[in-house]
Amino acid sequence: MKLPLFFARRYLFSKKSVNAINIISYISLIGVLVSSAALIILLSFFNGMENMIVAMYSKFTPEFRIEPAKGKLFSTDDSLFTKLREDKSLHEYSEILQEKVLLQFGNHQFIAQLKGIEQESIQAAAKDSLLYSGEFTVLKEDVPYAVIGANVQLNLGVSSFSTVDKIEVFSPKKGVTSSLNPMEEFNIRSINPIGVLKYQQDFDNQIIVPISFAQEVLGEYAKVSAIEFNLAKGVDRAKMESSLREELPASYILKNREQQNPTLYRTVKTEKWAVYFILTLIGVIAIFNIIGSLTMLVIDKKKDMVVLRSLGAERSLIQNIFFYEGIMISISGCIGGLIIGYLFCLLQDQYGIIRLEEGVNSLLDAYPVDIRLRDFAMVFATISVVSISISYISARLSIRQITALKD
Repeated sequence: MKLPLFFARRYLFSKKSVNAINIISYISLIGVLVSSAALIILLSFFNGMENMIVAMYSKFTPEFRIEPAKGKLFSTDDSLFTKLREDKSLHEYSEILQEKVLLQFGNHQFIAQLKGIEQESIQAAAKDSLLYSGEFTVLKEDVPYAVIGANVQLNLGVSSFSTVDKIEVFSPKKGVTSSLNPMEEFNIRSINPIGVLKYQQDFDNQIIVPISFAQEVLGEYAKVSAIEFNLAKGVDRAKMESSLREELPASYILKNREQQNPTLYRTVKTEKWAVYFILTLIGVIAIFNIIGSLTMLVIDKKKDMVVLRSLGAERSLIQNIFFYEGIMISISGCIGGLIIGYLFCLLQDQYGIIRLEEGVNSLLDAYPVDIRLRDFAMVFATISVVSISISYISARLSIRQITALKD
């Protein structure tokens, strides 16, 4: 064992002549321990919330979406899309036709986003977890049905679902500029609402219909707005994405889930790193207690340093003793904090120690957690870098107080 490290270990655990030095050292260690544990716990909580939010968003958002680089519509009469539809790596494939339309239900009107999707895609995506009420059936006995967003339901006042109550959908006819009868300027179709999606910001203003109905309303039969598809289980997502980006011409844009809604992902990540930055500053303040601890220790062990210098010890050796002392305080506190944080996250995951407010609309009973190894590595690296820097500066400043030692 190196001599400076040996002395540092003895000084850390030995009883000092002044009890306040022990107290300051323990305070420094506990400060690092608490800040490290808090970082891991909060990062794991944010990971859990991120997973929950993204999972909710991903239920009705495809893994990939192909859009035109320019304009709103494009033709799928291309061998590339035929090959893509028949690709066994895909689990769901749907051509999408969407545009803003005017909805009328009784005396209420609302401008919504009409989204027409293929029947096969609708059935594959039909999950009870997506619905607030009603069914996720959009084609029954050749009669089209619509699934509406929460905001559409609220503004139109749709309170029940029946074959009698229908939503009228208005869309301007292409090429018609003026007419004696204003109603002739619109394509008008009626459709029965059959279900309501759960509240989710991106889908609240949508009305989901079969693509054949959307084609009739919009008067567009040859082109689509986008192609959405999901991959089959076991398919390498990154490899598939890379392959598609190479095959697609520059006139098309391929978007993954994050690129389809960058604001959502950016917000989640920004909040996480903002909290991490704030807690890191608190941890740095706790580590600064090492300066006071080392300063007091230098004063307490001044006679020992005189003896070491008399035996031929160099100034760098004495400085390293206090340098290692500061590092040991920080690293010990950091490791202890990581262990405590890990155990707390395990208990939270198993037993839900910290619970959410009770309510009928609560999605979860307790805060979700997601323990990630890279978070532990990041916290340990951060604490290590800060503690090494502060310990080095503190050791250099503290050693100057030993004025009795002469070079």
